[in-house]
Amino acid sequence: MSSRRVRALAKGRTRPSAGLALAVLVGVSTSLLPLLRVVQPGAWLAGSIAIIALVLGAGYVARRFGLPSLAVSLIGIGVWVITVSVVFFRDSALFGVIPMPATFRDVPLLVDAAMTQVRDGAAPLNAGMALSFLIVAAAGLLAIAIDHVVVSARMPLLAAVALITVYLIPAIAVPQSVDVGTFIAFAAGLLLLLGVETATRDRGGNGGGDDGAGDADRARTAGTRRGTAVTAVGVGAAALVVAIVATPALPAPVPGGTSIVAIRGNSIDPSLDLGRDLRRPEDTAVLQVRSDAPTPPYLRAVTLSRFDGEEWQPDRGVGTSLDEEFEPLVVDSDVPIAEYTATVQVVNYVSPWLPVPYPAVNLDGLEGDWSVLPQNRTVISRSSSPQGQEYEITYDVPRPSAERIRSSEAAIGPDSATLNLPEDDPAVAAIREQALAVTSSTSSDYDALVALQRWFRGVEFEYSLNAPVRAGFDGTGLEAVQEFLDVKSGYCVHFASAFAIMARTLDMPARIVVGYLPGTATTDSIDEQTVHEVYSSQLHAWPEVHFEGIGWIPFEPTNSLGVPTAFASSTTPGTADGSTEETAPLAPEAPSASLGPDQTDALDESDSAAGTTTVGAGPPVGFVLAVIAVFALPGVWRAIRRRHRLIAAHTGDAAAAWAEASDTALDLGIALPRGESPRVLGRRLVDEAGADAAAMAVLVAAIEHASYAPPASAGQRRSDEPLDAAVRTVRAGLVAASERRARFAATLVPRSLFGRRAAEMRAAG
Repeated sequence: MSSRRVRALAKGRTRPSAGLALAVLVGVSTSLLPLLRVVQPGAWLAGSIAIIALVLGAGYVARRFGLPSLAVSLIGIGVWVITVSVVFFRDSALFGVIPMPATFRDVPLLVDAAMTQVRDGAAPLNAGMALSFLIVAAAGLLAIAIDHVVVSARMPLLAAVALITVYLIPAIAVPQSVDVGTFIAFAAGLLLLLGVETATRDRGGNGGGDDGAGDADRARTAGTRRGTAVTAVGVGAAALVVAIVATPALPAPVPGGTSIVAIRGNSIDPSLDLGRDLRRPEDTAVLQVRSDAPTPPYLRAVTLSRFDGEEWQPDRGVGTSLDEEFEPLVVDSDVPIAEYTATVQVVNYVSPWLPVPYPAVNLDGLEGDWSVLPQNRTVISRSSSPQGQEYEITYDVPRPSAERIRSSEAAIGPDSATLNLPEDDPAVAAIREQALAVTSSTSSDYDALVALQRWFRGVEFEYSLNAPVRAGFDGTGLEAVQEFLDVKSGYCVHFASAFAIMARTLDMPARIVVGYLPGTATTDSIDEQTVHEVYSSQLHAWPEVHFEGIGWIPFEPTNSLGVPTAFASSTTPGTADGSTEETAPLAPEAPSASLGPDQTDALDESDSAAGTTTVGAGPPVGFVLAVIAVFALPGVWRAIRRRHRLIAAHTGDAAAAWAEASDTALDLGIALPRGESPRVLGRRLVDEAGADAAAMAVLVAAIEHASYAPPASAGQRRSDEPLDAAVRTVRAGLVAASERRARFAATLVPRSLFGRRAAEMRAAG
C-alpha cells in the first residue's frame, strides 16, 4: 500500500468515488418522488435536485483534496446555507449570500406557513415560497446526512432505512395504492446505492493490486466482498418489499384519547375537519352494508352537540356497556315506528367510533370492549378496533306524517347543549337575520327547516371541495359560516354547520352528525339484500333537529348529495297507518345517487374547469420527466466520463485511453480477469469481441510504454494516430460485434460505474 494512502487512512479520510456520489444523488432524489402525488410539480422539484447535487458535489471535491469527514460535512452545510440564502433569503442576507439575524427571523415564519399549508391544505398542494423552502431545505439536509452515513461512516443500510422512511411519509399522509413507476425508480436508486457502496467499500485499504495487495490478500477478501454485496442487496430488497408493500396494509393504531383528528379517509374526524379527507386523491372501500330497509341507511359514527362559536366538538359522557341493552326509543303513541336490521362489514376503517344506523336499539356480533353513549346512541371504544369485524344492528325509525311533525315543536330541555350559541356575537345576529329571511313564509318549525333545506339545495348553492380553501373559510366557526353563506360554495361540513347554526338562531335544538352516506349498490346480494359498498369519499356530515314526541330528525342540506328529508301527508295512499315507509324527495328535486369511487370529481366541475389538478387522474408530466431523468442519470454520467477520458487521450494520456477501452468492454459484459496483461487482453478483444486490430495495437503499445518505460521517457509515445481516435475505433468495433441487449444495458446501466470488481463479478456471472 502506498505511503500516501496509509497517511490518508490514518487521518480517517475516505477516497472519493464519483460513482458513489452519483449513487447517493440517485438514491436521495428518488426517495422524494412520492411527493409528486402530494405536491404539484414545480420549481421545488428542480430546486431539490439542484441542492442535492450541489452539497454532494461539494463533498466529492472536498474528499478529492483529502479533507477529513467532519470538514466534508461542514463544507456541505456551508454550501446548503449559501444555496438556501441565495434562493429564499436574498433580501435579508448580506450580499444576498450570508444569512443575517433578519434571515434567522424569517426562517420560522416560512416553516410555520409551510406547516399550516400541509396541515390545512388539500392534496395536491400548490407549492409556494414557504412550502418550496421547506422541501428544498429538507432535501439538502437529507443529502448531507446520507452522504456522511454512506461515504464517510460506511453504513449504507442505515441510509437505506432513512430513505425508505422519507419515501413512506407521503404515503402515510395520503394513503394510496403503490405507484409502480415511483416504486421501480426508488427501488433501482436504493439498490444502486447499496451496490456501488459495496463495490467501492474496500478501495481505501486494498483497492487494487497496484498498491501492493497480493494475491493472498485478495483471495482472503474476495469471499467476504461477494458475501457483503449479496447481503447488502438482499437486505435492501427485503426492506423495500416490507416497507412499500406490507406497511400500507397494516391497520392504523386505535387512539386512546377522547378525540382523534383523522388524517385518512378511512377514519373519522370529530372536529369536522373533513375537507382534507374528502380531498384525498385515493378513494378506498371502507365498509360494506346491507339492510332490509327500503333504502340503505346513513351510518352515523360521531355526534357533535357542543359549539363554542369556533368549532364543533363531539359529545362526551359515561357510556354503558354493550352487554346491557340499548335504551328503548321513546316517541309519542301516535308516531309509527319502522324496525329494520342492517349488517355492516368493516373493510378498511379504523376509528374508536363504530358506524351504525340511527337510532340503534340492538347490536350483535361485535367483538371487543365497546360502550354506548345513551344521549346519542354512539358506539365507542377506547381499546378495541372495528377493523375486519362484521356486526348486525337493529334500528327503529320514527315515521310521522307531515301533519304530525308540523304539529310538534322543534324543542328540547332548556339546559341542552344543542341550543347554545355565543352571546352578543355579531355573526349570530347576521346568520339569524338570514335564517328569518329564508323561513319568513313558513308557519311551523318543520316547514321552516324544510325551507332551509330547500334553500341550501337550490340553484344558489353549489357543492365544492376546493372553493372553501381558495376563499379561506375552510372551517365550521361563525366567521366561516358567514363567509360560506356569502360565497354559497362548500362541502358537507359547511352545509351542515350553517344549517345547524341557523336552526339554533331560530331557537331549535340542532346538532351535527359525522358518518357515511348509504354507499353504492353492488351486484352482490346476501339473503336477498343488496350489498352496498361505502367508500372513503362518502365521508359525510349532516344536521339533526329534535322534535318533541318524535326525537331527532336528520336533514340533508348538502347540495347534490343524499336525499332531502320530507314526510308525506297522512292522506297519501300506500300504508295502513297513513305514513310513508321512507322519506320522499322534495319536488322538483330528484334524489342524488351516493358517490361512487369514480364520481367525486363530477361534484365540482367548476373547479375542474378552473384548472384544479386531480392527482389520481394520471401521472403528471413532471413526474414522468423526473422518472426518465433518474433512469437516464447513469448513462449521462458514463457519457461525461467517456468525454473527459477522450480529451485526456487526445493529449497523449495512455492510462485514460486504456481505461476507456477497458470500461467499454466491461459495459458490454466482457469479462476482464485481473491477472490478464494489456497485450493478452488486447489480443482477446480482437479475436473474440470484434475490436479493430490496428487501433488495439496502438492502445496496447501506449499503455505498455507508459507502464514500463523509464521515467524520463514514459511520456514519449511513438505513434502517428491520436489515442482518442484509437479508442473510438476500438469502441466502435466492440459495440458493433455485441448483441442488442448488451448494447442497451451498456447505455442504460453501465457496469463500469459499479466499480471494476463489481463489474467483473457481474460479467462473470
